[in-house]
Amino acid sequence: MSIFGKAKAKAEELLGRAEQVYGESHGDAAATVAGESHVIEAEEEQLERSEHDRDRRHPDDDGLAGAR
Repeated sequence: MSIFGKAKAKAEELLGRAEQVYGESHGDAAATVAGESHVIEAEEEQLERSEHDRDRRHPDDDGLAGAR
């Protein structure tokens, strides 16, 4: 996952959490639900991106440089 993808997903998650907290504190059920959905979507996007990145790597690549 690129740094911009990670930042976008994290920003989406934080925005959703803020909206969720606002809804809970003001008794606004719609804002609470909308916030929860933003958080879930951001988490799902992060998971999809990490799975995509893992699938792109060579099966023997553990991400560590080999000693020579």
